[in-house]
Amino acid sequence: MSAPPKSIVVACPCCQAKLTIDPDLAAVVAHEPPPPKRTVDDLGAAFDVLRSKSAEREQRFRDQMQAESQKGKVLDRKFQEGLKKAKDSPDPPKRPFDYE
Repeated sequence: MSAPPKSIVVACPCCQAKLTIDPDLAAVVAHEPPPPKRTVDDLGAAFDVLRSKSAEREQRFRDQMQAESQKGKVLDRKFQEGLKKAKDSPDPPKRPFDYE
């Protein structure tokens, strides 16, 4: 008669990792991660995805640069409108200690 195997190798049904189990200890003694899965089927498709993401980043950067260049004008316009509103208002603005 042969001796029982010292360890048992089992494949995980969820992730296909290999687990080595020692029956005497009733514990997992080794773990081999599953092989990495490919997210794309061919290299050309992967390059296309990278190019499209790069184009999206460039477009967002250009949009933010445009918004930042207009930011000074927007703030100036808001200030002018607030100043005009303050000049047209008959009552003076309230001071912080007037609220108490």
